[in-house]
Amino acid sequence: MERPTGPPRSGPGHPPYRRCRPVDPPPGRPRVIRPTRAGLTLTAVVLAGTGLLTYGGLRGTLSYYRTPAEVAADPDARTTRARLGGTVVPGSVEHHGGQTVFRLVADGHEITVRQHGMPPDTFRPGQDAVVEGVLGPDGVFRSDQVLVRHGNEYRPADTDTGTDAGTGTGTGTDAGTER
Repeated sequence: MERPTGPPRSGPGHPPYRRCRPVDPPPGRPRVIRPTRAGLTLTAVVLAGTGLLTYGGLRGTLSYYRTPAEVAADPDARTTRARLGGTVVPGSVEHHGGQTVFRLVADGHEITVRQHGMPPDTFRPGQDAVVEGVLGPDGVFRSDQVLVRHGNEYRPADTDTGTDAGTGTGTGTDAGTER
């Protein structure tokens, strides 16, 4: 059987012959560009690769803070790094050489924290804090970083007394002087 050459037939029983060329849309309609299978595959591979690289880079850096009760109840807390959040118990802060020992409380549960180095200047008893470290075998949380949490409300310093306008705390150049 011979293969026909030339353009396909048109006429009765045959669809009209059309060449492969872009068809302009009717006036008022935007031209639609349909993605190809290769384009979709390439996009999927790039997105999957980006997701894997992001996950691999962040896997060791993400840690959410937990309460003292959660850390004490978790058997894996002694082997994994964690963030512990709570309020610094007033009267519990002690400085021993290059270490600071204090207690954090949250939801009625307390845990002792041993911080290597000095905490930030904003660290105070009664202040919310988040510490990062590992729970030791003796039940003391060994921390190498202290983050002080504070409210998102800004209170400018009172220029007359040098104190924080909302709390009355702070040290300014005029604090304690008579006028």
